[in-house]
Amino acid sequence: MAHLVESMMYVGKTPWHGLGKEMPEGKKLGIDEALIAAGLDWDVDLRRLYTEDGFTLLNIHERYAVCRQEDNAVLGIVGPEYTPLQNKEAFAWFQPFLDTADVTLETAGSLRGGRWVWVLARVQRAGLMVGAGDEVAHYVLLSNSHDGSLAVRVGFTPIRVVCNNTLCLAHESEASKLLRVRHTARLLKNLDDIREIMDIAHEEFCATIEQYRALMKKEINQKDLVKYVKLVFDLPEKGGRELISNIAYLLEYGRGSNMAGNTYWGAYNAVTEYLNYFRGKTQDNTLSSLWFGASFQVSKRALDVAIEMAS
Repeated sequence: MAHLVESMMYVGKTPWHGLGKEMPEGKKLGIDEALIAAGLDWDVDLRRLYTEDGFTLLNIHERYAVCRQEDNAVLGIVGPEYTPLQNKEAFAWFQPFLDTADVTLETAGSLRGGRWVWVLARVQRAGLMVGAGDEVAHYVLLSNSHDGSLAVRVGFTPIRVVCNNTLCLAHESEASKLLRVRHTARLLKNLDDIREIMDIAHEEFCATIEQYRALMKKEINQKDLVKYVKLVFDLPEKGGRELISNIAYLLEYGRGSNMAGNTYWGAYNAVTEYLNYFRGKTQDNTLSSLWFGASFQVSKRALDVAIEMAS
């Protein structure tokens, strides 16, 4: 099966599928260097669509092809309201945060032949511990599509270091909303703007870690684990045996399971590990679903259900 990842770069640890260009651990990438390393140093433009009527070309009204300029690849068909966000503009959006050393670029790339692109940056504040040695780090994820299927999204997200699982914040992120508003209205222009957002994001992150710690203190038995998986994945009363068995296995033997134990924190991470590594037919398909598709919603529901059942 062809890989969904077209190109990418990563700093340090080899990611999900072993694809992409490795950059040295701890390297602080600038915008131009990261853009080239990720294979995203290209632009798109909009071109009119035509159809044939005999020997005559007829314009297809208000429909345009989004084309990559370097190879004329057609990435999508869009309407007149669509405005391209060039890759270099997406990267440049991070520049004020790079200037203040609040974030470092860690991975970026394109999926589905260039149709979807992402940039992931690590927030340069110390990660927090849920339990002994169980660190969760804070990231900013920007994603965009060149085929019109996804809106530009910018948001904060936690990642569990021991297993590289992408987690969810416990509440809707006010800091992420500020990122979206300021991205559509104007670029961040001064230190006060950046400091306000990063301070709010840090408060939200700390609050989420407290929720994770509460999950860590609550043990889960086999009966409640079955109930939890059924609620998270909306399984029928007598269905989903294989999935339940897989989650139970990850709770016992998954990445970082020795730290989380048989707790709701462990159950939540068993679900996120399944979503991060095993749900798709390929590792990059799994990533695509986790950040852009159905697994994103399942991950959010997994945290909500765990908090509700553990309370």
